[in-house]
Amino acid sequence: MKSMEDYINLEQTIYQNILQNRHDILQEITQLSATELASYESIVIFATGSSSNAAFAAQPYMASKLQIPIYIEEPSFAANYMMHLNQKTLYMAISQGGHSYSTIHIVEEIEKYGGTVFTLTSDPESPIAKTAKHVIGMGMGLEEMPYVTAGYSATILILDLLALELAHQMKRLNVEDYEKELDEMRKISCFLPEVIAKAEQWIEGLKEEFLTADRMIFVGYGSTYGVAREGETKITETVRISAFGKELEEYMHGPYIGLAKTDRIFFIEPHGKLEGRAEKLKQFLAGHVETVYTIYADKVEERQARDLMLGVQTSEYLASLFTTIPVHLLAYKVSQWKGINLEISAYPEFDNITGSKI
Repeated sequence: MKSMEDYINLEQTIYQNILQNRHDILQEITQLSATELASYESIVIFATGSSSNAAFAAQPYMASKLQIPIYIEEPSFAANYMMHLNQKTLYMAISQGGHSYSTIHIVEEIEKYGGTVFTLTSDPESPIAKTAKHVIGMGMGLEEMPYVTAGYSATILILDLLALELAHQMKRLNVEDYEKELDEMRKISCFLPEVIAKAEQWIEGLKEEFLTADRMIFVGYGSTYGVAREGETKITETVRISAFGKELEEYMHGPYIGLAKTDRIFFIEPHGKLEGRAEKLKQFLAGHVETVYTIYADKVEERQARDLMLGVQTSEYLASLFTTIPVHLLAYKVSQWKGINLEISAYPEFDNITGSKI
């Protein structure tokens, strides 16, 4: 079985394949007429876990290009308490592996009540692919490792491309700007090996600090909010310590009160609208926490010794396409240093009892 690290190293190839084959991958939804597309006033995405994190990472880019609200909802809550379909809403469901019970359920419910939902999955033979009427393949093959890395990143890229293609099709984006956006995504894919190398060096250099952590807190905003959420998911799943992923302002409204000096706090900085707010929070934390790290998308003139600069100059809306790499590598390497076998389930009886995965 390939490891998380193996899949991280495959991301450049996966990105390039998706970019090259985007029209075939997205055909199920882009074949809608411009009139039908223009009738949608919002998009609702149903997802859980890393799929949900990826949707949050793509949400700002999608909203900026399509110029409509993009919402991410919990499938179980929606299916049981919010099943009120709107003809002016475009529905999507994401299950990378295709086995999520709650996501399969929401797809069944929407279709039962006569709605249309487009389902994104990497496995064309999975339960959700067999259930859904409208399936979008991810164009990357199956990810063997249950703690997904490449699948998470591929989901962000596909959602970004979906917004780009639909915006172009609806003439909300001219040809020149469309090509510029594609070039930016291609540029990011070219930088991925360098991003991985920098992240590995950073993690190895701070090994003892990461290895002795009792709790990790990830803070992001805009597209990196989804990255912060993914930090919580992956550290909890693989390192099996307490971890939290918070949006910047959300963290500043209550959670900061639970600080402990030994907390390891990570800022995921895309150099965007709220960079100044993030700096103020870091200024406060410096007086109360021993270790604060910042993962910068690009370079900065003044950096602290523990910071990581990835050196990719791009829009804050696209920063989530590569800023998760250090987070995924951190989760993998610390789990291995601790001797955790990720191929063995921590609680093998869980799915048998709960039916969380079909």
